[in-house]
Amino acid sequence: MSSTHEKETAPTAAHIGLAHTPDVERIEAPVTWKAYLICAFASFGGIFFGYDSGYINGVLGSQIFINAVEGTAPIHEGVSESHQALVVSILSCGTFFGALIAGDLADMMGRKWTVILGCLIYLIGCVIQMITGLGDALGAIIAGRLIAGIGVGFESAVVILYMSEICPRKVRGALVAGYQFCITIGLMLASCVVYGTQNRKDTGAYRIPIAIQFIWAIILAGGLMCLPDSPRYFVKKGNLAAATNSLSRLRGQDPNSEYIQVELAEIVANEEYERQLIPSTTWFGSWANCFKGSLWKANSNLRKTILGTSLQMMQQWTGVNFIFYYSTPFLKSTGAISNTFLISMVFTIINVFSTPISFWTVERFGRRTILFWGALGMLICQFLVAIIGVTVGFNHTHKDANDNSIANNINAVNAQIAFIAIFIFFFASTWGPGAWILIGEIFPLPIRSRGVGLSTASNWLWNTIIAVITPYMVGEKRGNLKSSVFFVWGGLCTCAFVYTYFLVPETKGLSLEQVDKMMEETTPRTSAKWKPTTTFAHAAEEGMLNVPAEKQV
Repeated sequence: MSSTHEKETAPTAAHIGLAHTPDVERIEAPVTWKAYLICAFASFGGIFFGYDSGYINGVLGSQIFINAVEGTAPIHEGVSESHQALVVSILSCGTFFGALIAGDLADMMGRKWTVILGCLIYLIGCVIQMITGLGDALGAIIAGRLIAGIGVGFESAVVILYMSEICPRKVRGALVAGYQFCITIGLMLASCVVYGTQNRKDTGAYRIPIAIQFIWAIILAGGLMCLPDSPRYFVKKGNLAAATNSLSRLRGQDPNSEYIQVELAEIVANEEYERQLIPSTTWFGSWANCFKGSLWKANSNLRKTILGTSLQMMQQWTGVNFIFYYSTPFLKSTGAISNTFLISMVFTIINVFSTPISFWTVERFGRRTILFWGALGMLICQFLVAIIGVTVGFNHTHKDANDNSIANNINAVNAQIAFIAIFIFFFASTWGPGAWILIGEIFPLPIRSRGVGLSTASNWLWNTIIAVITPYMVGEKRGNLKSSVFFVWGGLCTCAFVYTYFLVPETKGLSLEQVDKMMEETTPRTSAKWKPTTTFAHAAEEGMLNVPAEKQV
């Protein structure tokens, strides 16, 4: 732990002679196709997040993999509940620590190079997973997924940070939603690969799905090497020449363009203002800054950290990963579905094609609005699935001639499946992308990388917890909750509904610098009405940004 102070000082726009404007509508260049493509490529990182989360569901059902992990004497019909929980959750454990480490590295070595390093770590984890079946199979898959998880943690935290900092404000929500879209594509690709290898009688049944992970990491790392780093990272480091060059490439404008000068002046002025509020300090102090301020003040660092981490917690509490991690064995146990993989694939396809709806809704109606109505739709679906199940559906079964469990009312189970599909639609078009968008927007630059890292770590912490406890909640020899588990998810979706109304602000159409000011001057319930009145650069020129000592962290 270093006790030295961070070497980040940014001169004001006035000091360096940048052009600036009081017009809040002219602080960014017009959006070009080049800007769209550069920002959209970064979202590709979501594919190996989704793929890595999705392929394990099918691999756990492979008899070759089961034999490798559990042994062949006696023959096991499936991976034990304890091993299943460990294999699924260990990835999330790695990502939890990876996201926290990435928060530091993103400020030390830059946003894009942290993601590239994460891709390298991910590849090492994939190599270790490939040797599963040689020696201690369980040890290899666990070690490999833990290391790969650290790489995914780097990627999942810093790609959101990078995209939020480079995307134009008017389309930032739509472009960051593309990250969630890529996660859903990754899940779908994993399902397709597992389906294509499920009947193999050799180790290719699980090694091929593992090996394909190499493709995603190589594409992302190779592409990012050709892209500029975040201009806000360079401003934070005081390297204005690099910031100008980066912004010029991202906006498709000449470095001397007024658009580039004005946007850079706005970033610099906000950095100066935030540095007055949050002075540079030691390594430990920089983490402690994330937790400073009053719990009752909407713009305090503590409130922002709680907001970011709780948003990701709520996203996991919806229960969506129960469906994507454990839908195959859960649906199989109903006896009402002849092809459980097909239903699981239908869920995945709905997830993929529902997410792009958010590209429009998040900019048309706003973040807060889609989260609010999305939570309402999800809680209704979850409670309907639970009520149907405990009354006439999945919870009521009988044995057939082959001693297989069959649902008494097939139509009722089909209705449950339909409402699960509708639930996925609501999640994919609202909470799926919405939570990721907001965590990249709410933190001020001095603590942004660590705030996003903490928020992403929260996602993976709760992902781990849910992955561990779910087999015990629904396992026939454990909790055996059957449809009653949806009462749990419905209750948690109700929490998300109330939480959104009272605590989630509206950030639509604002620059990252304007979001800081909005949270300082308004409350979540009134935030949608807030409009900026001047730019940071103009306010700094007029001497309006001096911070009283009592407001400094």
